[in-house]
Amino acid sequence: MAKNKRMIAARAAVDHAKSYSLAEAVALVKTNAKAKFDETVELSLNLGIDPRHADQMVRGLISLPNGTGKTLRVGVFARGPKAEEAKAAGAEVVGAEDLAEQIQNGTIEFDRCIATPDMMGLVGRLGKILGPRGLMPNPRLGTVTMDVKGAVLAAKSGQVEYRAEKAGIIHAGIGKASFDAAKLEENIKALVDAVQKARPTGAKGTYLKKAALSSTMGPGVRLDVATLGA
Repeated sequence: MAKNKRMIAARAAVDHAKSYSLAEAVALVKTNAKAKFDETVELSLNLGIDPRHADQMVRGLISLPNGTGKTLRVGVFARGPKAEEAKAAGAEVVGAEDLAEQIQNGTIEFDRCIATPDMMGLVGRLGKILGPRGLMPNPRLGTVTMDVKGAVLAAKSGQVEYRAEKAGIIHAGIGKASFDAAKLEENIKALVDAVQKARPTGAKGTYLKKAALSSTMGPGVRLDVATLGA
């Protein structure tokens, strides 16, 4: 009952017909984040694209200036010295055929997957499993690389992957409700800037159409895109 009252009060505090400035939205989301755990703050961006067309896909990685408040579990496909490099950098799961077998058996114990280029023949066979989960290593995202240490440390330091879904919407966690408002605002602006720079040549008309901010258990708050540096 207390939880329902909390949600009703949170929804009542938001004017769903209004587009809030970034500062107003961050303050409102922080105020409404009253769960017993530190809620994740998520930014949603509705883009004027059709990701079904190859020339309109928007996807990338960005290291947020203030991190995300979440520690990613990293899996690495590598052998020999590069496998040791991955372990030393803090990767939770490192392997080759043994790791592939675990994944095929349904055990996936990582949130980001990195591979050295020579391992992609093996990793490619796992595409139907890793692809739908957004875990397939990709050279364009820096997750197929010989710089295993750098990739692992970047993932651990607050790197976020953004990817447009079928409806042209990006969802990304940009921090925790416990973060200072200024740090959340800085992270949001950094992500929006990265998405703006990733605008595909095939996108026509208005690119950043709508934006909203929410916490794990809180209602969405519509953002005035003009306050995002759009």
